[in-house]
Amino acid sequence: MRVLSELFANNRAWAAAMTSEDPDFFQRLSAQQSPRYLWIGCSDSRVPANQIVGLLPGEMFVHRNVANVVIHTDLNCLSTIQYAVEVLQIAHIIVCGHYGCGGVLAALRDDKLGLIDNWLRHVQDVRSKYFAQLDALETENQRHDRLCELNVVEQVVNVSQTTVVQSAWRRDQRLAVHGWVYDLEDGLLRDLEVCVTSEVDLEACSRATQGRAGSRSA
Repeated sequence: MRVLSELFANNRAWAAAMTSEDPDFFQRLSAQQSPRYLWIGCSDSRVPANQIVGLLPGEMFVHRNVANVVIHTDLNCLSTIQYAVEVLQIAHIIVCGHYGCGGVLAALRDDKLGLIDNWLRHVQDVRSKYFAQLDALETENQRHDRLCELNVVEQVVNVSQTTVVQSAWRRDQRLAVHGWVYDLEDGLLRDLEVCVTSEVDLEACSRATQGRAGSRSA
């Protein structure tokens, strides 16, 4: 029970397969990590960051939490962003939510789940901000999908407003912040057409929040 032997067996099989395919893979990987991307996504086990974009270990730096939230008092997330931007010199930060997100649904319904209610209060703030737009949609599924999208856009804004990202832009470091959403039903990513490369681009985020139907139903 404590050993979880099947996971160790899976690990040995995976390592053997990687070595068979590329004998020097682990030697290169252990020497240095040089990802070009930081992925900020949901903790949901159905959304494995590297796999859904076809990247190998070492090619993407990853931070995950429930409902892919970025807040300015979360030192865990902010430290990850700083390390990625200033040390690893990544070029792209991808905020990726997903349709069917349980955290977003709980925020939409105002479910009471315990300690996590405090965390999901941030998603409820997004719900409140766009209440009229969400309320105009006919079904809960549509409102759920749209809140998943709106939450991503708001987190893109939050990332773009961090001191780390602002400082990077001031020193002319090339850095783009993207907003994507992943569909569990078909395994495909959808670009929410939010890409922030400077403070000026933040205006584009407001355009991404307009409209009654989201990318999934368009």
